[in-house]
Amino acid sequence: MTWFILISLILVGVILVLTEIIFVPGTTLIGILGLLFSVAGIYYGFLAFGNELGWWILATTFTVNFALLFYGFHSGVWTKFALKDAITSRSFDDRLLGLEKGQEGKAVSDIKPIGKAEFGDLIYEVKSDSGFIRVGSTVFITKLEDNKIIVKS
Repeated sequence: MTWFILISLILVGVILVLTEIIFVPGTTLIGILGLLFSVAGIYYGFLAFGNELGWWILATTFTVNFALLFYGFHSGVWTKFALKDAITSRSFDDRLLGLEKGQEGKAVSDIKPIGKAEFGDLIYEVKSDSGFIRVGSTVFITKLEDNKIIVKS
């Protein structure tokens, strides 16, 4: 039973430290708990088995922890958990494709100062630089900038 308690304390400590490194880096609480469990296991080993075996338990625990961390980082096991992809797309990249300055369209909603207008067969959100524009009015594109369509009637 003494060995079971000793191994359980040290094993829980190792698992908590690995959890800190892999899943929740930077929280430090789980890592500190892992270290406390490992220290408690080593202390329990000193109490239960005396100094000579206690030093062996300390050395073994330190060696196993170091070997697991070294193997994990050196072999690339942790890269399976790492996010390697990056989002490179942007929203509305092709929104202004086919539109040009001076193009004529029709307001399909009141534009006060933002509303909707139809250019060709597509409806776009537009902004008026000349104030209120009634639905059904003819509008012209004055500016195309920063994915915004600026119109006037």
